[in-house]
Amino acid sequence: MDARNKIVCPGLIDLFTHLREPGATQKGSIASETAAAAAGGITTLLTSPATSPIVDTPAVAELIQDRAADAGFVRVLPIGALTRGLQGEQLAPLHALTRSGCVAFTNARLPMVDSLALLRCLEYAATFDLLVIFQAQDAGLSRKGCMHDGASSARMGLEGIPEAAETIEVSRCLLLIEQTGVRAHFGQLSCERSIQLIDAARKRGLQVTADVAIHHLLLCDEDVNGFDSSLHVQPPLRSPLDRAGLRQGLVTDTLSAICSDHQPLDVIAKQAPFSETEPGISGLETLLPLSLKLVEQKLIELPQLIEKLTLGPAKILGLDSGTLQSGVQADVCIFDPEATWTVNDQSLLSMGKNTPYYGHTLKGRVDCTLLGGRIVFKR
Repeated sequence: MDARNKIVCPGLIDLFTHLREPGATQKGSIASETAAAAAGGITTLLTSPATSPIVDTPAVAELIQDRAADAGFVRVLPIGALTRGLQGEQLAPLHALTRSGCVAFTNARLPMVDSLALLRCLEYAATFDLLVIFQAQDAGLSRKGCMHDGASSARMGLEGIPEAAETIEVSRCLLLIEQTGVRAHFGQLSCERSIQLIDAARKRGLQVTADVAIHHLLLCDEDVNGFDSSLHVQPPLRSPLDRAGLRQGLVTDTLSAICSDHQPLDVIAKQAPFSETEPGISGLETLLPLSLKLVEQKLIELPQLIEKLTLGPAKILGLDSGTLQSGVQADVCIFDPEATWTVNDQSLLSMGKNTPYYGHTLKGRVDCTLLGGRIVFKR
């Protein structure tokens, strides 16, 4: 294969996506979204348990993997529900879900108000060395909000979500992690204070890792001017200071990975007043080119960036991948860092066109993706 003037790197590993199937197939399907992932250079992705039915039984976990295998584009690893029905009360059958292919467990952004119930879940997970993922958000503080609680939300008359909605939950979870010794990961953090809490916990010896969604590294609440519903996300885009704190956390390796937090939506989901629209950004195919902006802005070097998209996520999950070493699976991404392309209906394979970068010209385009040595995408 001719890869002159191209970058050859391990296939990207995306730590959090919504494939929408089973359930909301009008927004996306396993076939459509994994094809989009391959076009974005992604070879392994984790999918949310918040499907319909929820991933709280082995049958649902196996269904997702079977359909992904039939599509044949990427390796799909399901995240199992931490509690039955994601209701935050009874422990889901974690051991059975692990045997069925679940690599981690989360209650997503659904609340676990009962701290005792959460403690028991973490004790069980620690016993079997299972990875628990926290998407920290206090339900009471975030219930009515749709964007960051700051000057922009006040000016626009929109209900805000304060930083404390995240940091209070991060603090609670860290205390319980310390008590149980569970292997833990914080996904899609949005606040500078959260980074400081994670950093302090790691210095105390806790087994804690964290990631950030690419849009939180590039955008902030000031970009929401004009009530652009494509910028309605959860957690919300925070202040410029928070964005700076996240970028600092990336440089100092407090944040080990960058993910897409891919949430494809149908057109109607974004056609309403800002606060009434569904939150989420479609991000599989833009993950790499948007991440390359960090190199262009001289925040980090290209090898560091590739590590945040490959080896970093692999280490969090304990996977023998994310490298091009001899003997590992040949998951490979070949991309042209100088090629430009326009984000539109024709260029996006994902059913979700809901991105604030729609119509923008981005630099960095995947030419070829190999999964286990087999070409799954070629431009």
